[in-house]
Amino acid sequence: MPLLESTYKPPFQFKNGFLATVYSGLVRKVPLKQQRERIDTRDHDFLDLDWSYAKEASDTVIILLHGLEGHAQRPYVTGVAKLFNANGMDAVCVNFRGCSGEDNRFYRSYHSGATDDLDDVVQHCIQQKKYANIIIKGVSLGGNITLKYLGEDRLIPKQIKAAIAISVPMDLDGSATELHKMKNRAFAIRFRKHLLDKLKLKQVQFPDKLKDEDLMQIKTLREFDEFYSSKAHGFNDAAEYYAKCSSLQFLENIKVPTLIINALNDSFLSSGCYPVKAAKQNEQLYLEMPNYGGHVGFILKNNLYYNEKRALEFVNSVL
Repeated sequence: MPLLESTYKPPFQFKNGFLATVYSGLVRKVPLKQQRERIDTRDHDFLDLDWSYAKEASDTVIILLHGLEGHAQRPYVTGVAKLFNANGMDAVCVNFRGCSGEDNRFYRSYHSGATDDLDDVVQHCIQQKKYANIIIKGVSLGGNITLKYLGEDRLIPKQIKAAIAISVPMDLDGSATELHKMKNRAFAIRFRKHLLDKLKLKQVQFPDKLKDEDLMQIKTLREFDEFYSSKAHGFNDAAEYYAKCSSLQFLENIKVPTLIINALNDSFLSSGCYPVKAAKQNEQLYLEMPNYGGHVGFILKNNLYYNEKRALEFVNSVL
C-alpha cells in the first residue's frame, strides 16, 4: 500500500518530541466513566477489562491496549475510548496482567509478544458480548502486540475489521538500544523504577525466584528483560525475547486493514520501526510517518489527539 502523507501539524511548542512525549504522559487528563469486568485467561490467570459505552446499543467495540507499565486509565487510552463512545462505538480498555492495581496470580505477567491474552479478550468480545465488529488499537508495547497478533499463524476472526498501531517499537532490540541512549535517560530511569516496583510486589508471592540481590543487580531495562521478561515467559534470554516478539517480521502476513502511525521524531524508535518496504508490499498496511509527535504525543487542540482522530477516520473508512 502506498505510504500515507501525514497532515499532522502540532502547536509550535509541541514540535519538540521530548515536550510532546512528557506532556502527553504526565500532564494530559481525560476523565472517563468505566465499568470493570474480570475475565479468566486460558491458563487460569485473570485480566481486568474497563468498559465504556456509546449512548445507544452498539454492535462495534474497540479493544484498546496500553504501553509499557501503563493501564486502562492512561489518557492515551481513555482519550480514544471517549472519542469512539461519542461516535457510537463501545470501548474496552485492557489492563495487562499485573497492571490493574492488583498483581496477577502467576510468576509470568505481560510482555511485548503476549498475544494469547489479546486473543482471550477478542474471543470474550465475540462469544460473551456478541459484537459483530471489532477494532483493535494498540499503543507502543500494545501496538507491537496488535501487529504480532494479526500477523501470526492463526485464524483471525471475521469480526475483526481493522486495527491501528501507534508509536510502535516493532524492532524490540533496536528500540531497547534507543531507550538506553542519553537522550532517553529520564524515560529509562522511570520505566526501570516502575518495573522493579512491580517485581518487589511479585517477590512476596515468589520469594524463591526473586531475591533482593537479584533485583539490586538490575540497572538497565535490558538487564530487566534479561533477568525477568525473557525467562519468566519462556525465552532463553533478552536477545531471543526481542527476536521472537518483534512485530516487524509479522507485517507481511497481516490481512486486516491496519494503520500504523510512527512519528519520525520519536526518540524511542530505531530505524527498523519505520517499515516502508513492508507497507509498500502489503495492500492492507497503511503507514503514516509524521515529522512530529514524539512518543504518543500527537497533540492537537481541545484535548484531542491527531492519532485518535486518524483512528476514527480510518475505522469509518473500513466499516
